[in-house]
Amino acid sequence: MKLRQLQYVTEVVKNGMNVTAAAEKLFTSQPGVSSQIKRLEEELGVTIFERSGKHINGLTPEGELLAARFELILDEVNNVKRIADDFSHPNSGLLSIATTHTQARYVLPPVITEFRKRYPNVQLQINQGTPEQIASLTDTGQADIGIATEALELFDNLILLPCYRWNRCLIVPKGHELTKLPELTLEAIAQNPIITYTFGVADRSVINRAFKQNHLDLNVVLMAADAEVIKTYVRNGMGIGIVARMAYDKAQDQDLAVIDVGNLFDSSVTSLAIRKNAVLREYVYEFIQLFASHLNRDVVDQAMKAYNDTSLQEKLYQEFVKEAAMR
Repeated sequence: MKLRQLQYVTEVVKNGMNVTAAAEKLFTSQPGVSSQIKRLEEELGVTIFERSGKHINGLTPEGELLAARFELILDEVNNVKRIADDFSHPNSGLLSIATTHTQARYVLPPVITEFRKRYPNVQLQINQGTPEQIASLTDTGQADIGIATEALELFDNLILLPCYRWNRCLIVPKGHELTKLPELTLEAIAQNPIITYTFGVADRSVINRAFKQNHLDLNVVLMAADAEVIKTYVRNGMGIGIVARMAYDKAQDQDLAVIDVGNLFDSSVTSLAIRKNAVLREYVYEFIQLFASHLNRDVVDQAMKAYNDTSLQEKLYQEFVKEAAMR
């Protein structure tokens, strides 16, 4: 039994039983992957995959048990490598971050700038996607950490570390009638065509919930995952924009007016996710604390040790939320 064979099985499962896709991810050939998996099955004396001809339909019951163990073995191999690298090459390596456009564009730049000063030999990789994609990339180990506001809690293999609270603002053309109101209300906003985030991005459900609770219709004329796109169409006169407060740039958005609406919507919490069984490099701990100052190494280690205790997890989560500052 070879580690490469275990990796082939794991990658086929991760790619929805698609051997060709798994081979491409592993930079090898489809016949090579199939051949090595067959050899592993022969050596173990069990059938791992259910097949129809050459097509893989899924895992057999015994295959499900073995695939889970294979993934644990590969995780531990990676953990051993990380521990060794922290001793042999403490200030170099790769840090892969999965996050949303909003985090990458508006929150991460100063964090990454400072991190690069401290670790110039660490290569950074930023993978942008939806919250679901971010959670999946972190869950499968393709990203060291994931940063998002939603969907991370859907994956049992992830530990959530709340980082900061945030709320929304209204972006309108300068001189817009809403800027002249003594007090902005949801009723006044509802009378305008609205441009905001697509579902599953930037906790869009909070916006919908506020209007629904006040029995108001939400006239959304355009949805986008990118705040810059939303601002572009506000400039074009299509409607008013509801975006994350951090997405307003004083320097670049001088032609637009910003109205704080934090009193109209519930605040949201952005969390950082790490895998439960992962060993973190020293520079990963430092990046986490740069992103959220209350998440020092002791706090992160405490959260990782508590992952099997549901009640303790919830207690720690609530403590972290209290520590999270508003941005």
